[in-house]
Amino acid sequence: MSNNFRKGLSEEQQEEMEMAVEEKANASQHFLKTLFSGKILSSSTAVSAVPFIGFMAFLGILYIGNRHYAENTVREIDRLSREVKTLSWEYKSLSAELMLKSTQSEVLKKVDTLGLKELVQPPQKIVIPKQKKK
Repeated sequence: MSNNFRKGLSEEQQEEMEMAVEEKANASQHFLKTLFSGKILSSSTAVSAVPFIGFMAFLGILYIGNRHYAENTVREIDRLSREVKTLSWEYKSLSAELMLKSTQSEVLKKVDTLGLKELVQPPQKIVIPKQKKK
C-alpha cells in the first residue's frame, strides 16, 4: 500500500511526522503504565469511587427504564388514537344510516309489510268532560 501523501513531502517533514507519531505512542504507553502502576489508580481510590460508580449505574438504569416507559406510552397513545378514529368513522356511518332509515318514506316501506297504512286524516283529540263534585 503506497502513501501518495508522503511522496509529496520532503524528508524533513516525513521525519517530523514520524517523530510526532512515536511521541504520541510513547505518551499513551506512559499513561497506561502510570494508570495501572498505582500512582493514579490505586485500590484505595478505586474503593472510594465505588459509591459514585454505583450511583451512576443506578441513574443509567433509571434513564433506560424511563425511556422504555415513555416509548410504551407513546405506542399506547398512538394505538388509542387509531381506535378513536375508527370508532368515530363507525359512529358517523351508523348515524347516517339511522337518519336514512328513520325518514318517513323508509318507515312507510318497513311497516307496509305489516299491513299498516299511513293516516290520511289528522288524528282527533278525545275530550272527556269533567264531572262536578257533589
